[in-house]
Amino acid sequence: MEDVIRGYFDACNTGDADAVATFFAPGAVHYFPPDMYDGPFRGGETIGAKWSWAVRTLGSRWTVDEIICDPDTDRAVIEWTHEKTKAGVVLRGDEWYHFDPGTGLIAEIRAYYASPQAAGLDRLELAGYPYAERGYAASS
Repeated sequence: MEDVIRGYFDACNTGDADAVATFFAPGAVHYFPPDMYDGPFRGGETIGAKWSWAVRTLGSRWTVDEIICDPDTDRAVIEWTHEKTKAGVVLRGDEWYHFDPGTGLIAEIRAYYASPQAAGLDRLELAGYPYAERGYAASS
């Protein structure tokens, strides 16, 4: 799992959309906080295209700063840094990974960003993520 995650980040940093896509299982989803990137990225090709655009347009560069893998549950969590070098912006956060047990490829990423609570929002959670279906505690 660690090799897959590090390989994915290396591919992201090249800006090669096709290389990025190879790290994802069919139907993979990358979730983000609300109002980021027009909602979840669905499919390896979309994920690759979006990060390729970020490298070309924003000068994006990512690092894996910490990583913990749990092979028994096909899950991992990382802490990362995303530098948008052309804008002088640094983002930090965590991502939870779920892997497809049959292929070992990434099936799902849930990204959490380090930032203050967003004013005006009464639900601070990932946009489009099926919390209730997955058994998370939440009031409607």
